[in-house]
Amino acid sequence: MSITIKRTAIAVTLALTSIQANSAGFQVSEHSASGLGRAFAGEAAIADNASVLARNPAAMTMFDKAQISGAASVVDPSIDVKDHTANQTAKDVAPISFVPAGYYVQPLNDKFAVGLALFSNYGVTTDYPKAYASGDLAGKTSLITVNLNPSIAYRINDQFSIGGGVSLVYADAELNRHLGRLAPLFGGNPEDKLISMKGDTWDWSWNVGALYEVNEDHRFGVSYRSQVTLDFDGDFTDYEGTIIEPKAKGSTTVGKLPVVLPAIAEFSGYHSLNKEFAIHYSVQWTQWSKFKELRATNEKCNYNGMSGVCFLKEEKYEDSFRWALGGTYRINPEWTVRAGFALDEQAGKPTLSIPDSDRYWYSAGATWAYNSQLSVDFGMAYLHGTENTFKEQSSAGELTFTSSGGAIIGSAQVNYSF
Repeated sequence: MSITIKRTAIAVTLALTSIQANSAGFQVSEHSASGLGRAFAGEAAIADNASVLARNPAAMTMFDKAQISGAASVVDPSIDVKDHTANQTAKDVAPISFVPAGYYVQPLNDKFAVGLALFSNYGVTTDYPKAYASGDLAGKTSLITVNLNPSIAYRINDQFSIGGGVSLVYADAELNRHLGRLAPLFGGNPEDKLISMKGDTWDWSWNVGALYEVNEDHRFGVSYRSQVTLDFDGDFTDYEGTIIEPKAKGSTTVGKLPVVLPAIAEFSGYHSLNKEFAIHYSVQWTQWSKFKELRATNEKCNYNGMSGVCFLKEEKYEDSFRWALGGTYRINPEWTVRAGFALDEQAGKPTLSIPDSDRYWYSAGATWAYNSQLSVDFGMAYLHGTENTFKEQSSAGELTFTSSGGAIIGSAQVNYSF
């Protein structure tokens, strides 16, 4: 399939970005190197650099001078999926990814601050071998999103601040499926395409947050980011002539595909126990129950007897939680180290396109302060995903699969105050 869609300036950024979800479902957590080093524990309350914009706009009131932060994360997943029916294993189905992010905070006075953030909350890429036996279920599945998020914060009093923002959410999606074990039925080869769809779109969302400072050593943050429903219009191609009327090989029509990016809420705490050591924690809730299916539609389509449907993949997702705990130790004015652990609960029933699982994060990182204006953050994390055995229904009947693996993430970030 092919599609020609005019791209915005944000799309140029996306062209340089390949995102692989390493949180539950297809959520992306890699917002900063400092956050990665503590397994993103306490992110809505710490505010040690401008990347707090990705989690809680109210925390901008803690800045007494302007700051810009730029982060880049490299994600190296290792996910294998075995097809028990075909006794075939697809290795490394999630490609290595690069995830950039940028933030700017500008205090206006002792009450107001504004900021601008560019980052991603959702994205996934899985790419199976073209001749994989279950190619009609697997193939390539890609969703890349980016948020351009301006925000404003207001300090009500010495303890309480509030903030909010809006986001322009841009997304690019691609789906390809192959004949696989169905090849003999069509007189083709396993690697031949069966269907494909590609398109991009954008929509708006909003976010709010609050920060309560008990004193300079203890504070709590809470935030909420709204759901976004992205309505893709893309070219849907039926390579074998089984779906689009009149049935002819290679037929193309415009398919409409809504994709829900669920709402997110987070509660965080930060407690400095002495001048050197602090602990911090987060509980994050994601409304995955809103993600129910992938359904592409057009009046010309007839998919498995369903008039007007070009493609349908039902999803079984439930709301999930992410629990994180971390610690920070200040060695001296130049060096700060941190570590963290997180449990990211499985959001949905595993599928070939999104082989979800419980994920355990083991993280460590450091900050080097060159001077009072310039600092550099480094973070590393190892993610362990639990092994899952699951079933999927295909044209060849019910099939059994087992997915396993994890990921290594490295991140670096530069912060400059002026």
